[in-house]
Amino acid sequence: MTSQKKPIPKIDYGIILTLMLITIISLASIYSSQSTGQYVANFLIQQIMWYVIGTAVIIVVMQLDSEQLKKITWYMYGFGLFLLLILFVAPNTEFTPVRNGAQSWFVIPKAGAIQPSELMKVFTIVALAKLVADHHQKFINKTVKTDFWLLIKIAAITFLPIVFIMKQPDLGTSLVFLAIFLGIVLVSGITWKILLPIFSTVSLIGGTVMYFAIYKPEWLKYIGVKQYQFKRIYSWLDPYTYQSDEGFQLVKSLLAIGSGETSGKGFRNREVYMPESHSDFIFSTIGEEFGFIGGSIVISLFFMLIYQITKTGLNTKNPFYSYICVGVICMLAFHVFQNIGMTIGLLPITGIPLPFISYGGSSLLGNMLAMGIILSIQYHYKKYMFASSEE
Repeated sequence: MTSQKKPIPKIDYGIILTLMLITIISLASIYSSQSTGQYVANFLIQQIMWYVIGTAVIIVVMQLDSEQLKKITWYMYGFGLFLLLILFVAPNTEFTPVRNGAQSWFVIPKAGAIQPSELMKVFTIVALAKLVADHHQKFINKTVKTDFWLLIKIAAITFLPIVFIMKQPDLGTSLVFLAIFLGIVLVSGITWKILLPIFSTVSLIGGTVMYFAIYKPEWLKYIGVKQYQFKRIYSWLDPYTYQSDEGFQLVKSLLAIGSGETSGKGFRNREVYMPESHSDFIFSTIGEEFGFIGGSIVISLFFMLIYQITKTGLNTKNPFYSYICVGVICMLAFHVFQNIGMTIGLLPITGIPLPFISYGGSSLLGNMLAMGIILSIQYHYKKYMFASSEE
């Protein structure tokens, strides 16, 4: 009797279930956040609308196999760069306004605002995946020279959008691109003869900057840190001294999360006034209302999602898809670590949203686009996954 392999479903229901649970948490938290009457806009309805659009994006993107995705890769990347270039040269108008000191959005009348850099993250991940996969297909016999050339190409594709984003300025989003860059470089197969001295130098510089940021922040003016950025550093290191201005959000966030204790105060039983509690600081809302248990559930769901993407990346035999999985993992992991870290005072505040949970159409669309690509891998598994030696 010959055993037959169990057919693999075209839909990864594990990822979909995890996303559904995260969606419920997002909508409940946004609904609770706007109950304070702080805002006139109905963020819940708007977020539901973005989730509907995002779901449609997933369904459409899932239909693309790897060859179709490769064909449009550079068009997507070029389109994203074009949008960033427009923001770079555009004046401060009602269509390209400056918000919170950054010119990062296109305002579409009666539709909302779009932040191109959120979509550009995914475009860059796909471009890097194609770049690395094509490079290894072309240069079968690796040398130090070909590896160095690959590193140069990866850096060029990554740092070109970073230049435009830093000019907005948006440090937080730029750091996400750096996380993607590091992840792709580490799995690209570049020899450690090149990577070790580069990473050692970067680590030394980064450690030195961190030392001065913590112990001698006034010295950072010599490397171009501006006055307003000093206040952010000081308010991160000692928020209670600056709680009337720069440290206000962090102090309120710490108070909200701390007061939630183990199980929280209950749904919509918030007592701490928290600015931006529906967006960048939504984890503070979760911590206050559902306590340590609620926060742990959120973190566990993200761990589960990253595990499922990792499993997909390991199972596929298509290198292009594997590199995409690495890029998406780095993007999501950095977002989660940075966002939760800044709400508990572990990291400086950078304005990075919590993926799928924070209010925001651009961030949600970018993440749903990424998940559509991930889900397309198993959807087309007959072509690219689990192939036996007999096939």
